[in-house]
This record gives sequence, C-alpha cells and structure tokens, in this order.
Amino acid sequence: MTRPESAGFDYDVIISGASLAGSAAAILLARRGVRVALLERRSDPEAYKVLCTHSLQASAYPVLDELGLVPALEEAGAVRNEARWYTRWGWIEPRAAPAGPELPYAYNIRRSTLDPLIRSHASETAGVDLLLGHHVTGLVQEAGRTVGVRASTPQGEREIRARLVVGADGKDSAVAKFAGVPARLYENARFGYLAHFRNLPLHGGIGHAWFLEPDMAYAFPNDDGVTVIAVLPDKKRLPAFREDLEGSFFEFVRALPEAPPIDSAERITKITGTVNYPLLSREPTAPGVALIGDAALTGDPLWGVGCGWALQSAQWLAESVASAAAGRGDLNRSLVVYARRHRRRLRGHQYLAVDYAKARPFNPLERLMFSAAARDESVARHLYLFASRLIGPLRFLNPVAVAKASAVNIKHRGAAVPSAQLSQTES
Repeated sequence: MTRPESAGFDYDVIISGASLAGSAAAILLARRGVRVALLERRSDPEAYKVLCTHSLQASAYPVLDELGLVPALEEAGAVRNEARWYTRWGWIEPRAAPAGPELPYAYNIRRSTLDPLIRSHASETAGVDLLLGHHVTGLVQEAGRTVGVRASTPQGEREIRARLVVGADGKDSAVAKFAGVPARLYENARFGYLAHFRNLPLHGGIGHAWFLEPDMAYAFPNDDGVTVIAVLPDKKRLPAFREDLEGSFFEFVRALPEAPPIDSAERITKITGTVNYPLLSREPTAPGVALIGDAALTGDPLWGVGCGWALQSAQWLAESVASAAAGRGDLNRSLVVYARRHRRRLRGHQYLAVDYAKARPFNPLERLMFSAAARDESVARHLYLFASRLIGPLRFLNPVAVAKASAVNIKHRGAAVPSAQLSQTES
C-alpha cells in the first residue's frame, strides 16, 4: 500500500467507483503526483457495466490518448465509430471532405472488454491503490467539510481519510447522497431494450441510428464481431411491447428502414433494458467532494454520451485539482474551476437532451438541420461534430450554419418530397 506522506490523511484523494470515470481519474491524478485510493464495491476485477451503449464519443479520444489506451483498444478489437443516421428525409452519411482530414472518431467496444482493461491500467499505475470489495457506507466530515469515507470491506468496517473524496459511483451515487448533494431528475418518455448479436452485417460495416420521431433505434458494431442493437420507443408503446418482449423487439427491428438481418444472426445475450431511466444532474462539487461521470450528470442513453462524458469529466477534474489535492494549492478554488468547466462543457448538451427526451418529433430548428444534413455533405459533417460532442449547441446552431442549412433546403425545394411534408421540411 502506498505510504502516506501527509499528516492526518491516508491518501490525497479517495475515489469511489472503479469503472470508466473513476479509473480514468485515478490514472490521471496519480500521474500528476496525487496519492489515490480507488475503491470498488465489487470484488471481481473483471466486473463491468451491462446496460450501456458501449460507445465512446469522438470527444473522448484525447482522454483515451492521454491515458495511453488507444493501442490497447485497437488490439482488443475496438471498432471506430463511424455512423449513418436515418431520418424522414433519407440517410445522413457524414464523410470527410475530399481534400480534408478524416472525420474524428473514437470507438465502440463492449464494457466487458473496456472496464477490466481500464481498471487493470489503473491498478498498475504508480500512486494508485485499487481496493476491491470496498463499499462506501458514509462520509467522514469535520467542520462541514468531507475529509474521508467509511467503507465496508472484506476485513470489516474501515475509515479512510483524504483531502478530496470523488464520487464516480454512478447515477445512484452514495457519495452524493451522503454529501447531501441533491439530484434534479428529468423524465425520459422513452424506454429502451438492447441485445447483442454475432454475424450481423450492417451497411458499410458502420453504426446505424434511426430517428423515427419519436421512436429511436441504433445498431453499433463492436469488438469480437458483436453488434449491439437497441430500440428506444415512446413509453406509450410500453404495455403492448412488454406483453411479448422478444416478439416486440424483433418486430420493431425488422420494420426499420434497411433493417439489420437479425433473423439470420446469432443472438448471444438476453434482451435487457430499462423502462424508467430519467436524465439526472447534480452540482458537480461540494466541500471536499467532487462528482464525475454519471454521478454528476446522466444523459439520455439514446445519444451514447455517458462513456465519453465519464472520461472527459475525469480529465477535467484531474487538470483542475491535482496540485491542490496533493497539498500544493487551494482545493476550494480548484473545485470551483472544475465545476465551472463541467457546467460550461455539458450543460447545453444536457438541456437539449432533456427536451428531446419528451419523445416529441423534431422541432423546427432540428428539422432544418437534419433535413439539410441529409442533402449536403458539409452540413452532414457539421452535424457529425455536434453529435460527437466536439462542438456545443451554440456552435452547432451558429448563424452561418443555420444560413447554410437554409440555403441547402431552398435549393432542394421542389425535390421529390411528399407534399404533406414540405411545410415541415422547409420550416
């Protein structure tokens, strides 16, 4: 075990949760000279999250690169997450500009591969103690500030003290609950089910997403020749859907435009999912506490942003607090910096996701941008950057981009679009 150097503290930072956010934060903090206790309630180092899109957005690629995981991911068979998206105007198929660089990418990779990989990477990082089977049962507080945790361990109850406690323990975060950080919940008017298939060819060998307004679906190729298919219908369909889950799932997929041939593929998992997955947000800091990943903000699963935001928030935290957490600065001020960055980078994306989670058709601006993207490669590339979370809502809907989309649609006015849709398409 790492020998403590600061009187009164066993570590500089305690992180609760050794999945993506927690393991990434542990690595990045330790490399900056911070002594980290990485607590994981599960005892199995191979444990992983089952319900997930299994996709890492392109916005997370710089974090993967800093972590040194890119070669390992490629070796493990991770699939670069190119994609095409179906809309009522046809397919949006982002492609690199003829004389430009390739489109940014990250990876689709199953959590059964990714979670053990990054957790092992963390355990091998100097300055990180991975403590399996450690479940946080309370916080240690002095003068209104968190200075450690109480944990249930295989050897019994234990108190561990540190300058900073990080909640990387998911949407039901125990750290957030014990610190008194309330969650703000937003209804998700869709439910979701997914299954994994082998030997399932997809057009172009790339990911597919279907915007059916309001229903959604996606198919993402992953490592080891496995494709994840998810359906996310309006909750109004739930009672009938649950009467015959398997039949409903297959019927939904078969009805998709250019439907994946699931009847000839091998289903290798059960059909699993959730009927109630609200979007959640919390303030990302409290005195002596920081929240990362789903503990701070849980997005709508249909966008596949959770894994990427987990890695990015871990990086933002490490960059903001490392010096102060090691005793070389003002921790309170550093936490303010982290919180400000977290809000600035993610609040706009979450606002739009919350609105779309109402299971509504596209609004006028969305109709403008998606219809133009189906007709013009440059607009498709712009939409791709936003969908990859490489740009925020303000840049996505900047006046130049909106004017370009409007010009594209005016040019295509009179194309073969059903008359009942013309007013919607061009609004």
